[in-house]
Amino acid sequence: MSGYSIAIDIGGTFTDVVLRHRDGRFWVDKTLTTEDLKQGFFSAVESVLKRASCRPDMIDDVIVHATTIVTNAIIERKAPRCGLLTTEGFRDVLVIRDECRSDIFDNQLEVPEALIPYELTFAVPERTLADGTVSRKVDRKAVKEIAKRLAKEKVASVAVCLLNSYKNPESERAVRDVLQFAIPGIMVSLSAEVAPQMREYPRASTTALNAYTMPIAKPYLDALREGLRAAGFRQELLIMLSSGGVIGAEIAGSNPVRMIESGPAAGALAASFYAKLLSLPNLLSFDMGGTTAKACFIQNGQPLITTTFEVDRIYRFQQGSGLPVTVPCIDMIEIGAGGGSLAGKDSLGLLTVGPQSAGSKPGPVCYGRGGTDPTVTDSDLILGLLDAGNFLGGEMKLDEKGARHALADFGKRLNLDADQLALGIYEVVGESMASAVRAHATDRGVDWRGVPLLAFGGAGPVHACHVAELLDSTTVIYPPMASVLSAFGTLVTPLRLDLFRSDLGRLGQLDWTGVDRNISEMIEEAQSALLKAGCRKEEVRVGIAGDLRYKGQHNELTISLPSDLIEARNVEAIRAAFEAEYERTYGIKLDDVDIEVVAWRVTAFGPNVHQDEIRSQVQAAGEGSKRRPVRFSSGVYDTPVHVRSSLRPGKTLTGPVIIEERETTIVILPGWQASVDRHGCIFANREERDLEPHSAARALEQSDQYR
Repeated sequence: MSGYSIAIDIGGTFTDVVLRHRDGRFWVDKTLTTEDLKQGFFSAVESVLKRASCRPDMIDDVIVHATTIVTNAIIERKAPRCGLLTTEGFRDVLVIRDECRSDIFDNQLEVPEALIPYELTFAVPERTLADGTVSRKVDRKAVKEIAKRLAKEKVASVAVCLLNSYKNPESERAVRDVLQFAIPGIMVSLSAEVAPQMREYPRASTTALNAYTMPIAKPYLDALREGLRAAGFRQELLIMLSSGGVIGAEIAGSNPVRMIESGPAAGALAASFYAKLLSLPNLLSFDMGGTTAKACFIQNGQPLITTTFEVDRIYRFQQGSGLPVTVPCIDMIEIGAGGGSLAGKDSLGLLTVGPQSAGSKPGPVCYGRGGTDPTVTDSDLILGLLDAGNFLGGEMKLDEKGARHALADFGKRLNLDADQLALGIYEVVGESMASAVRAHATDRGVDWRGVPLLAFGGAGPVHACHVAELLDSTTVIYPPMASVLSAFGTLVTPLRLDLFRSDLGRLGQLDWTGVDRNISEMIEEAQSALLKAGCRKEEVRVGIAGDLRYKGQHNELTISLPSDLIEARNVEAIRAAFEAEYERTYGIKLDDVDIEVVAWRVTAFGPNVHQDEIRSQVQAAGEGSKRRPVRFSSGVYDTPVHVRSSLRPGKTLTGPVIIEERETTIVILPGWQASVDRHGCIFANREERDLEPHSAARALEQSDQYR
């Protein structure tokens, strides 16, 4: 047994790859993301195997992949033509939406365009009642006529979302049978399988997203599987899901909607791993890459989970302005810009950063690949935070002169020189990310003040200290392999699949026979998926939860429930568990109000992944005495520069200081002190007495400085 596993995380700008040996050794690499994702995948794999002198047949543990392919397909709207079949009378479901307005005072409110156009939405004569009774069977002749039109329009994939099919999927399955017989090879997504729950628009939206992205995701994953076999890899490809688990590529390809937050979810799981390793119950993961930055709160060693999220928002932080997705997902917030985010000017003449990004092509100006507009990375370079000759270990030289010229040219529009604009970009992006974290935490009842930050991603370690100061945090942690930590996260998470089914009923009047049937069927489906992914049956663990609410409410809380409570029909214990969580969340409970169960959830886990030791294979370097001038908010400092691999456990450094590694740069601000622990993590700490109140007056002063 060789004991090797490999993970590949494709982001918007860079592709990260991590090769792990079970004895704790790691090799990493970082390459620019290519337009052909398959080519970039295998280039990254080949590069890291070469570094470790490892052959494909030596990978005998797992091959895990996190990818942005589904997100890209939604944003770019370049997928093959897709159709939607609904119940007669409900053809407008994607156009009408749920009539909720993200801003009730905006008379010109925009919403994202439906993925499936109205002209490719067809009504099927049929009707299933709310209790699951079929009052009108599917008109198969009508479906055959629809199939002819779909074939004529060269539709590659179809979403089927019939009324109340979550209670009885018989009609949707009948439609699928007709379509697949009439159009061999057509891809069909049933809402009863993708999102079996009440509420028509979110269910239709989720199914449409799945159908729209399947013609891109499934062939891509199939090609990767074939390519891996042809290259000599013996293990099956596993895919990172939004919910924080990994599953076989075959199942993931048929359910691409579960992959939307694939890469960011892996980063949150890596943060969860370090929260447990370092005995930190609460932690804020701060993942800033080349395109975006995301944050996630880790509580009691676990990331927060949400059952509903949105993609393709028109208004960046406004809930209700995007396309709803009702599958389990790690609760993250896109908190601002990445290294490639572009500087801009708003209608008031003030400096803005993002959300537009230069990506990897053309990339920031300093990449020398054709970019002309200044980005966050360009400003970091001009400030002295990055070394133009040591980017990616010197393999990628940066064009400092070009970056300065772009900043100076843009700065004329704001009456700023290049250095002032660079510092402005640095501070604006930090404040925008801190503001988003505060809003996200407040919405969820989480106290963000003083929570330690775990900084990772290519740009995260550069900006983390500044964001921590704005969040009144005194601790920032830089783990080993910080730049590729999302890829590492896929290697420390077990196989996992989350399933759910709506089953509305009052807690005291439940049809327990139906409850048992739903839960048993979900357990069987989840176990089967994990077995296909290589898990042994005796290794599978199962968790059960319910979505509960007080009668008359619109929103639910997901409550974990021991299986013995379900088996014993212990209504009082279930009510007590719900009310305890409700009181913790909202501060009250309603003793005289009935409780409703809206849905049941099943989560199947594979065996836990253990990784107690982490040993990078980067060769240690000498201490050196390198220094360079760096511009911070408080002035220009002659700043010492250290190579991370030269820092041994117990080593302490006083800021300002720069710590470089091949894939990223750690910036310790003035007033901070850094030390290295036994795991190779760098802890940056700021003493409480050094903290200054983050006052409104200071914020106003900063905004005036860049007016």
